[in-house]
Parts: sequence; structure tokens; C-alpha cells
Amino acid sequence: MDTFLLLQVRNADDPMRTQEVDCFARALGCAAQQIRVFDLLSGVPTPEQLDQVDVVLLGGSGDYSVAEGGDWILPALEAMRELCDLNKPTFASCWGHQAMARALGGEVVTDMQRAELGTIEVHLTQAGREDPIFGQLPHRFFAPMGHQDCVTRLPPGAICLASSERTENQAFRIEGKPIYCTQFHPELNRTALIERLYAYPQYVQSISGEPIDSFVEQFKETPETDQLLGRFMKHLREEGRPKKIRT
Repeated sequence: MDTFLLLQVRNADDPMRTQEVDCFARALGCAAQQIRVFDLLSGVPTPEQLDQVDVVLLGGSGDYSVAEGGDWILPALEAMRELCDLNKPTFASCWGHQAMARALGGEVVTDMQRAELGTIEVHLTQAGREDPIFGQLPHRFFAPMGHQDCVTRLPPGAICLASSERTENQAFRIEGKPIYCTQFHPELNRTALIERLYAYPQYVQSISGEPIDSFVEQFKETPETDQLLGRFMKHLREEGRPKKIRT
């Protein structure tokens, strides 16, 4: 039975702390009890804590920005570099995608002109079409999304897998590493995305300029991205990872 470590960047009273665990569990097809949680606002996991799990997960961040940072950001970015150095299987979405890019030498900026919210059409790059995980997706698909920060320059060794109209770097992998990152949220389905936005209604107005009730009615189902985390785990097993199998 695989075990996971979810690195969160959320306030203690954020109602989405538990929802995020449930969403990853649903997308991975595992029990929520298989996902341990570590708060990056309070520190970073030790090598021993990383060694005790098979896969590391990163998701959204609620009220925190990779571009704006804070006292917690430099240790958090160092933790991203450690995951890379350790070849730790990692799947990072949204905030995690941005954090991994910045930690490894990429650039992240806050840009409202490139902000995306809702179910947004994404298309695969040629590298994405050839990728063992992303290549199983249609060339164009809709993905759950909500961001104001974006990766404007990928780090060395990163391969762009997908883009959208506003955001060139929608997904990337690190060459030679079991690390995949997406700006979109493959852990969310339409229902979970709507629940997430009702928890942060201020973002709907600032990005879309529309009332939240009418805005969410436009959202589409996203069955393609719903399978992505499962395919990530299948690929790890085919490649001989995770190596620690627990029963």
C-alpha cells in the first residue's frame, strides 16, 4: 500500500486543508489515511520523513504566493530542491508547480493578464504527446484551474508538456527525475473546483469579474485530467517506483 506526503501551504483555519487531502485521495484511488500532511509554513520535512513515504504531493496554497513569498518561502524552496536531489517521486500542482520551477532556477511572476480560473482548455506540446503519462491524454482537453502567479521561464532540465492560451508553461517534467508539475489541478474535478472557489470567492471577482453563482455554471467536466494522477502512479510502478511497498 503506497503512502504519500502532502506538503501544504495553508492557514490552520483554511477549510480546504481537509478538502485537499480528500481530493488527492479520490484522484489517486487511495484512502485519505494513506496521505500524511506536512505544513510548509511551519518548517520543512526531514530526510527521514521523506524516506518514510513513497510519493510527495504538492497542491494549491490558499492565501500564499510563490512570487510574493514570505519568511517561509526560502526553506520551502530548499525542500523542493531536496526532492529533486533525492529523486523523490513527486507530483506538484498549482502552487507546487510554481514552487518547483522557482526552486530549480525558473521564474514565477504574478500577472493578472495571465490569470486563469475555471475549466480551461489546455493543449499538449510535442514533448507532451511523446510523454508516457501525458501522451495518453487527448491533444486538447479541459483542466480545472485557478491561479494568478505563473511560470514565465522553466528551470534548466525542465521539459514543457502542455500550454494554454494565456500560460505557456502549463505542465512540465524534470528530465531524468520522477517529478511532474502542472499549473492546473488534476486532483480536482468540477464539483471540487466549485467547492474550492466558494471557499475563496474573492478570487472569482478579481479574475473573472463575474458573480460566482453564474460563473461556476460555465464549468465543464474534466474527465481527462481526472486520470492523470493514476497514470502517474502506474508509470512509477512500471519504472520500478515506488520501491517501498507496504502492506
